[in-house]
Amino acid sequence: MRAVLLAAVALMSAGRAAFAQPAAPAGGRPPADVAADVHRHPDQVIAFAGVKPGDTVIEMIPGGGYYTRLLSAAVGPGGRVFAVVPNVMAEMKPETVTSERALAAEPGYGNVTVVVEGLGKITDQGPADVVWTTQNYHDLHNNHVPPDTAAAVDKAVFAALKPGGVYLVEDHVAAAGAGASQASTLHRIEPAFARAEITQSGLRFEATSSTVANPADPHTAAVFDPSIRGRTDQFIFRFRKPAA
Repeated sequence: MRAVLLAAVALMSAGRAAFAQPAAPAGGRPPADVAADVHRHPDQVIAFAGVKPGDTVIEMIPGGGYYTRLLSAAVGPGGRVFAVVPNVMAEMKPETVTSERALAAEPGYGNVTVVVEGLGKITDQGPADVVWTTQNYHDLHNNHVPPDTAAAVDKAVFAALKPGGVYLVEDHVAAAGAGASQASTLHRIEPAFARAEITQSGLRFEATSSTVANPADPHTAAVFDPSIRGRTDQFIFRFRKPAA
């Protein structure tokens, strides 16, 4: 039996925000995804982004589909999720496309469309209520893409969003002063650098969340290092396209 789709809503309790559990994906979730929830806190991240039933969400670089399933459930049957896999990633890791298409073909995920193209083309999937990228913004600076990729993508995000739409960016924290220099080595990016870069597109920084922060992370190891994998210090920024 399909799980009932629950709307993720923010409630107020004891003077602070409390978050509902994320909507239950109709097709269930892999055990590894469920196990990762303890560190990734998807309920709070989805609520922070403001994703709601009926929304159109463009998920850039969906990776293993961890959030694809949750976003599909959060927007419900009346919403759409476009999972955009960049051409360069599809060429390097074709299994990324294969697994994402297999997910979209599962019962209950009819609102998911997998798109393989350049990230600058995300405007074709707009207008979107939310553009979403988690643990991947640094990849716009790695040595496999042209140096102007991030700036071009940020502008494409601005164009793809509806007025008042949200750009949700979560990524692994690099040490202060590192900028994007560790994108290809440690797979990290400096939060202040990312924030300043994104606002140059015209998007307005609105809020940050400490939901996935880990002060114990020394910021010196690659994110895949067993000593820190799955528990990195991460930032979450919410940007908004001006309503007028």
